[in-house]
Amino acid sequence: MDNAEDIGTIDTGLDWPHTVSDPADARTSDDVVYVPHELDRTAPFYVAGHRGLVGSAIWRQLEKQGFENLIGATSRELDLRDREAVEAFMAEHRPRYMVLAAAKVGGIGANNTRPVDFLSDNLRIQLNLLDAARAVEVERVLFLGSSCIYPKLAEQPLREGALLTGYLEPTNDAYAIAKIAGILHVQSVRRQYGLPWISAMPTNLYGPGDNFSPTGSHVLPAMIRRYDQAVRNGDTEITNWGSGSPRREFLHVDDLAAACLHLMEHYDGPQQVNVGTGEDVSIKELAGLMADATGYTGVTHWDDSKPDGTPRKLMDVSLLSSLGWTATIDLPTGLDDAVAWYRSHRDSARGA
Repeated sequence: MDNAEDIGTIDTGLDWPHTVSDPADARTSDDVVYVPHELDRTAPFYVAGHRGLVGSAIWRQLEKQGFENLIGATSRELDLRDREAVEAFMAEHRPRYMVLAAAKVGGIGANNTRPVDFLSDNLRIQLNLLDAARAVEVERVLFLGSSCIYPKLAEQPLREGALLTGYLEPTNDAYAIAKIAGILHVQSVRRQYGLPWISAMPTNLYGPGDNFSPTGSHVLPAMIRRYDQAVRNGDTEITNWGSGSPRREFLHVDDLAAACLHLMEHYDGPQQVNVGTGEDVSIKELAGLMADATGYTGVTHWDDSKPDGTPRKLMDVSLLSSLGWTATIDLPTGLDDAVAWYRSHRDSARGA
């Protein structure tokens, strides 16, 4: 891989990219000259993490939109924590576009008990992919983070400018720090090499391909599994973690995929962009919607000895809205879709 001291990238109006050998020529983010436009449907497009919840949705969206040269690799085919393997993969395929949707993810319990895993794995994945993408001069990269990057007690709704203005939620601070490092990596590439890379921060996601592990999943897929099992077993009582008072925003993963392509074709700037619906519900309200979606008619109890996490996480999506995109899948409709998918893939779903 080329050393960062030896290469920079500028846009002179010639065929993209134009390479120079003097790092002094690398420009600041304010100097990035790139006009967002419709992406070339025939160009090689790498979706890192294409088998996961987010990556698989992006893959489906790209196929739907006519992209003909999609690149993916399973974790068995390519360990993204292996730097040499990632460098060789990127040098072989040389994608023009890349979405970094690969990450080690989990719910409150997993993040709280295994913070080293979430910090170490995610930092290595990001560093390897972003460094290798820079080495082969991938024109357009979209890095996906998480709403947990914002301070625990930040003013609601969460504005992009709230980043690094306060303390993080301690139950997932290691994961959040890794994602913050990814944002800064993208911004640094813009400053040093002039590449028009961008970042997006989705809110809580759900939908086809989710992780339904009873110990490692997020709140919504965990509820789907729990309520569906209660219906199948004929149970009349369910106990959920926490008080049920925290408020959360949920975005169907197919909406996120559409937003990602929209951003790659309509946005360029160093500022990360929030992606969400702009609406939230309490976890108790979510439980009621889940009961409706699964047909559960029993009683729901709450174990307030378990952690609640951040009191509220609602994204300010005004920047995304100004770019011409809003979510289209409402929560009840999305839950019906997610429950139906889980029931048809119950035995083969992740974490099943």
